[in-house]
Amino acid sequence: MDVREAFLAFFESKQHDRVASAPLVPEDATLLFTNAGMVPFKSIFTGDIPVPNNPRATSSQTCLRAGGKHNDLENVGHTARHHTFFEMLGNFSFGDYFKEEAIAHAWEFITQVMKLPVDKLWVTVHESDDEAEEMWKKHISADRIMRLGDKDNFWQMGDTGPCGPCSEIFVDQGAEHFNGPEDYMGGDGDRFLEIWNLVFMQYERNAKG
Repeated sequence: MDVREAFLAFFESKQHDRVASAPLVPEDATLLFTNAGMVPFKSIFTGDIPVPNNPRATSSQTCLRAGGKHNDLENVGHTARHHTFFEMLGNFSFGDYFKEEAIAHAWEFITQVMKLPVDKLWVTVHESDDEAEEMWKKHISADRIMRLGDKDNFWQMGDTGPCGPCSEIFVDQGAEHFNGPEDYMGGDGDRFLEIWNLVFMQYERNAKG
């Protein structure tokens, strides 16, 4: 299966416009390289440019992480999952749907399209996000939902800019990949592989925090 095409086609079926990958060197002067799928849409999220006619988009964005807030360079070779250059699949809603539909779309794609076994899946939410946890309980048992703090489940683009709580989906690759106490959701081990990060960008951080 072509995962990229399956993802983009799935979200097109959910009324998202397919958007081509933006250049690796962004127009954003605060970034050296495009390091996340939302970078080309930052001006929409901040309200600097109008929301497009279709407030839903999906893309496969080329990204490079070699410094700054999202720096994976030092982890390359130490884990089985970090890269400096990769394509980030994403679906975006500009003031249209929010947590409930985002969670439902992700769950439908990974369980019905990708057919990943439900008994291998785990979810994390921000420790303060009661709403996301209750929505996840419609899809997965409560004992497979973990609450974590800002370090793991609060996403921010950089020191300033769009930010908010997030919810991550993990695949348990099995006990044979267990390497010790660092093997937990969001940890440095390889047993639990993060496959999706649902970011709920409901805040904008300014220079004063």
